[in-house]
Amino acid sequence: MHQAKFFAESFATKSRKYRQLAICRLVTFGPMAAPDHASRTILHELLADRGTLVIDGATGTELFARGLEAGDAPERMNLERQDAVFGLHQAYVDAGSDIILTNTFGGCAYRLMLHGLQDQVVEINREAARLARIIVDAADKRIVVAGSIGPTGELLVPLGTLQPDDAASAFADQAQGLTEGGADVLWIETMSSLEEAEAAVLGAQSRSSLPICVTLSFDTAGRTMMGVTGTEAGKRLADLGVAAIGANCGNNLADTEAAVAEIKAAAPHVLIISKANAGVPQWHGTELVYSGTPDVMAAHAHRMREAGISIIGGCCGNTPDHIRAIRGVIDGTIEVPEVDLELPTARVEPGNARGGRRRRRG
Repeated sequence: MHQAKFFAESFATKSRKYRQLAICRLVTFGPMAAPDHASRTILHELLADRGTLVIDGATGTELFARGLEAGDAPERMNLERQDAVFGLHQAYVDAGSDIILTNTFGGCAYRLMLHGLQDQVVEINREAARLARIIVDAADKRIVVAGSIGPTGELLVPLGTLQPDDAASAFADQAQGLTEGGADVLWIETMSSLEEAEAAVLGAQSRSSLPICVTLSFDTAGRTMMGVTGTEAGKRLADLGVAAIGANCGNNLADTEAAVAEIKAAAPHVLIISKANAGVPQWHGTELVYSGTPDVMAAHAHRMREAGISIIGGCCGNTPDHIRAIRGVIDGTIEVPEVDLELPTARVEPGNARGGRRRRRG
């Protein structure tokens, strides 16, 4: 069978089956909170006071600047280089972030296994949340600690070998550590598969009562790498009772903005997140540089706020200077920059979607 045809058929079959599996998971992981999009969380409380919340920027690039070695796990720094992690969080607090993400994007057992750290999942995640908590508790305003939970890096059956219950169990361990360390919310991000996103939500709900936010990366012609549209993501994830849904990373600003608009239309009663890359990555010699300057991201943030998006920040390529510019536009202390606009990528049909590995945030 042609690979594209197989992808489309197996994706549809897996989507139907996973809804049944999700019900079975409740027996293993306990009852899932009933969807209640009107329930107030710390995000709702801060939005009522501030109108728009600014998220932090890239993690990986900032940690490389603070001594992270190529090929090593950023999460190891939570145990061995806490000064670097403190510096990361403090830079984004100083830039004006209302939400900072913990240094745990690759903090599940499947990712930590690549570095021999799979037996320290709870410890690493707990410590990461504790470090972020120390920084925000010393700030002069209330700041949210969001426990970052990235994808496993594996493909779920039938496209891969990872079973949904095994994925959920791995995410549960991560959620446990983040909750014990003092996170305010759990932040499931850079997902491509709705099945994996649902496994992450179910696993998190089995060990934690914290509000859950979920963002996907729309990096393949207007869809995620696994063929998901913003409309599909909004409908499916809203049914799980999460506090916020959105897009992060992505192929370019225009695709992220289009996906966020679709999510908002499909889930009008849920908070919406935009945490886009700083434009398009480009190689300048041996250095990877993002095309989006702080002005570009500030203009993007203005467009997002005008579109009714209330939680806005930056992903790969966004430095504290980018977040500072976003903060300035949101607060009205700087004028909205005039920048050239990108056009969204033409969307492909599901049968033409491509698979592949996802990249690390930041």
